[in-house]
Amino acid sequence: TPFGDLAVDTATIAELHESGLFDRMAESVDEEEHSLEMHLPYIYKMLSLTFPSPSGFPPLIPILVGSTSASTERRFGALLAPYLADPSSVFIVSSDFCHWGTRFRYTYYEPPSSAPVSLKNGDRAPSDPPIHESIKAVDFRCMGACESGRHAEWLDVLERTGNTVCGRHPIGVVMAAMETLRDEEGGGGRGGGGGQGSSTGVKGEQGNGKFRFVRYERSSEVRTVGESSVSYASAFAVL
Repeated sequence: TPFGDLAVDTATIAELHESGLFDRMAESVDEEEHSLEMHLPYIYKMLSLTFPSPSGFPPLIPILVGSTSASTERRFGALLAPYLADPSSVFIVSSDFCHWGTRFRYTYYEPPSSAPVSLKNGDRAPSDPPIHESIKAVDFRCMGACESGRHAEWLDVLERTGNTVCGRHPIGVVMAAMETLRDEEGGGGRGGGGGQGSSTGVKGEQGNGKFRFVRYERSSEVRTVGESSVSYASAFAVL
């Protein structure tokens, strides 16, 4: 990073690779992939606020999650669950939320009293609700599904809305891992959900192994079909 180097946990990486379920990332793929690259300076900064010296920083285990199936997410969730349960571990997932606009090939819009539609160039800009409010509603529905802790609910809302959450698969893997741990403890992962983007996690709920959203922003508020925006959401979970 620009601040200094971060160590990699080669022993754990080798252990995971021995499972036969991981491939090595080619250098060309690594050079094109920017999510980890964007995270590393922030990780370094946060670690520097916690540890007195870089020599005491915990090592990293970078995992790139590509386009996967629901069953693959569950399989890797079960595989990674013991690592997630380790109190010395922290999992960090990189994702934006909705990428809306013709340049993203996603112009999903929900009218107040009719079926959802995909808007096209030349369509009159809707005002009830404005496009940006429809985007927010869809994002909050996805955030609520994520807060529910139910992997299947997360997959279902993404399927129904087509929301372009670029990190949907790593989020799904971590949700599946947390659900695995709750199942092992007898919770079954069927507790009350977070509602539609409720972000209502309060003291006493923060150790339940479910995501709680704490911030939501968009790059702009879209009003016409020719505009575009990217949504950003931040969440955390504590086991």
